[in-house]
Amino acid sequence: MDESNRQEDWEYTPLGDPRGYIKPHSIKELWFHTGTKCNLSCDFCLEGSSPSDKRLLTPKFEEVKPFIDEALTMGVEQFSFTGGEPFLAKDMIDILDYASRFKPCLVLTNGTEPLVKRLDSLIELQAKNQHPVAFRVSIDSHIEKIHDEGRGEGNFAKAFIGMRLLHNKGFDISLARHMAKGEKTPEVEQEYKQLFSLNGLPTDMTMVAFPDFQAPGTIADVPHITTNCMTQYQTQSQRENYMCATSKMIIKKGDEMQVYACTLVDDDEDYFLATTLAKSMTKTVNLKHHRCYSCFAFGASCSEM
Repeated sequence: MDESNRQEDWEYTPLGDPRGYIKPHSIKELWFHTGTKCNLSCDFCLEGSSPSDKRLLTPKFEEVKPFIDEALTMGVEQFSFTGGEPFLAKDMIDILDYASRFKPCLVLTNGTEPLVKRLDSLIELQAKNQHPVAFRVSIDSHIEKIHDEGRGEGNFAKAFIGMRLLHNKGFDISLARHMAKGEKTPEVEQEYKQLFSLNGLPTDMTMVAFPDFQAPGTIADVPHITTNCMTQYQTQSQRENYMCATSKMIIKKGDEMQVYACTLVDDDEDYFLATTLAKSMTKTVNLKHHRCYSCFAFGASCSEM
């Protein structure tokens, strides 16, 4: 696609309607992507992560620190980390140590060996720093067989072991799960609560449900979001609460640290906003990506804030 067509695709739908958009107004939450390297290789992974994947690279502490410092001058309220598997990052403990001096932190993890190996260091960090570090563990289904079909045999049990270890050491935990088409959500959530009870975990644990976001680079057949859609079906308050209005994500591509609009669009270079947070705040975010439709239609959000 030449540059003029690419720009038109960014600004207009295939039918020529102006795309829906969000104007950022604050950075309440700053996300860091720790790279697409993961100890697991799940065919449904929205990041395409695996033990050998290098689509997004793992940043070092000295590459992350300037963005933490800049965010602190902009009123950030929380630092959050996703992957890949964050605990494969060599500098992860150092990064959390620094970030949690200033604000609460959240780490998304599969809860298996990489986390367990770092548990002693996390306990030391917890005792030292002022702000808490919380964890969101992925349990795709309340049915062990279904979870392990996607993540590998035995990983359902391992993830629950990780959750119990974290909970027993006083860490706050939450859970990420898949949202099946046509599911009866209250019944599904009750099944999870029974699992929590059996494992000695809080039955009121926060659960974040996600639809199928599909693999990186996928062109999904979803309705296009127009400017009219955003004004007809969304209130001003709803638009102001989109993740891309109140957060950003930092990724590493090649040797460059880049600011992207949110946690779900790093496979589309149109969402590369700037190399500093301040510059990224001047950019309007058009809702072109198929994952934006999940935010629009379902109120999906990676945030727990």
